[in-house]
Amino acid sequence: MRFLLFLLIFAASIVAHAAEKNVIFIITDDESPTLGCYGDPVAKTPAIDAIAADGSLFLNAFATTASCSASRSVVMSGLHNHLNGQYGHQHSYHKFASFLDVVSYSLPRVMTNAGYRTGHIGKYHVAPEEVYHYETYMKGDGRNAVQMANASQEFIIADSEKPFFLYFATSDPHRGGGKDETSKRELKPDLFGNKPNDGSHEGVDEVFYDPADVIIPHFLTDTPETREELAQYYQSISRVDRGVARLVEILKEADLYDKTMIVFTADHGMAFAGGKTTVYEGGLRVPFVVRNPYEKNRGVKHEGMISHVDIAPSLLDFGGGLNRKANRPKEFVEAKDYWKDKPYAAKENRGPRGGIKSYHGKSWIPILGKPDAEHWETIFASHTFHEIQMYYPMRVVRDREYKLIWNVAHPLPYPFASDLWVASSFQAQFQQSLDAPYGQKTVGEYIHRQQFELFKIDEDPYEARNLVSDPAHRDALVMMQEKLKQFQKEMKDPWIMKWEYE
Repeated sequence: MRFLLFLLIFAASIVAHAAEKNVIFIITDDESPTLGCYGDPVAKTPAIDAIAADGSLFLNAFATTASCSASRSVVMSGLHNHLNGQYGHQHSYHKFASFLDVVSYSLPRVMTNAGYRTGHIGKYHVAPEEVYHYETYMKGDGRNAVQMANASQEFIIADSEKPFFLYFATSDPHRGGGKDETSKRELKPDLFGNKPNDGSHEGVDEVFYDPADVIIPHFLTDTPETREELAQYYQSISRVDRGVARLVEILKEADLYDKTMIVFTADHGMAFAGGKTTVYEGGLRVPFVVRNPYEKNRGVKHEGMISHVDIAPSLLDFGGGLNRKANRPKEFVEAKDYWKDKPYAAKENRGPRGGIKSYHGKSWIPILGKPDAEHWETIFASHTFHEIQMYYPMRVVRDREYKLIWNVAHPLPYPFASDLWVASSFQAQFQQSLDAPYGQKTVGEYIHRQQFELFKIDEDPYEARNLVSDPAHRDALVMMQEKLKQFQKEMKDPWIMKWEYE
């Protein structure tokens, strides 16, 4: 009885001291909007769907780049890669890292300065750690979001007057874990982190999919190999949903659900050729769900265009730490002041000339609950590297009517991420011929790209017809090229010189 009384008193103290305006930011690895809340009739994602039904669903959310490390550096800095300096993978020999002066805008740093307890679990994949520093690091199995949620529980319910910010990064539904050897096909599907032989991760009620039932995205070709791989991919996203359900359960048990904003997104689109590492819609379109418990208008579907570059200023704005007029932290720490007493910090090449004046993104907190509100008229995106050997810079400008892609290194064959090259869904077509269909293109057209690709995106959302040589769209081409040049100038993008020197 004494023990039970102690537990009741302890639980009451947690509730009594639970801070307001907590944040859980969930970012998955290589996931397109294949969720029930986005109208996918096959995906079993009830937890995420429930959050969307009680929050805001963004129908036009875009990553700035479809590469893991590069994308995460944008998410954690609110700065495009041109100014944060991280153009590709962080790990191993790839060795890309953000500039040291990004420390002034780093999401975990500014949330700490705004009075938050900051915690990280799962995939990190950015550098340097001192720039993107969290106060608490928790160990989690990135392939088991349920285990990750349980490992985060102590951090979430800690008795503190400070609100918490939890960065929750799964490794699902990234490719990996080997091939499904039970497949009867010569080209075996990737397991996407699933256990072989229909096994289950510990504590996870796995959802299995029939390849005959999956939805084929417009950028893939309907083949048996594609269907087998998509079935594995769908299972992986359902496992993420189980983890989200467990997070919600933990919040509700601690009376924190209505004191915590939940944001769900992915670093970029699914890990299939035509998605990940491309700047086509399949690579840049991401799920984006926000449940703000303090917003009265719920169940809203937003048509406005938002970008991953908006995440850092938005979360900081929610926490009351954003100077909206200057579009930077209220508690601003000058980079030169932060590093001046740290002799290990190199003085050269710490950031772009002229410094970094503000976030590139802007807060979407003011438009939550307003389905007709606009956010951006124009979206910009880029890609330079994925793996270090994959040099293929692309720059993108997109508005409601047109989308322009500049393939800067267009004389080169398009380089494949190692996991996408060996994918059975791609090899099944590649091994036929360069004339074999692949999504809206042929294999040859996918590998050998034109310098510019112009799409009337409002009429051609699948990017099937390149209008760059169409005289009727000549003015639009010039207009979009000028918009892109101006963006590159503002972002201090080194590749702007390629307009004149190549």
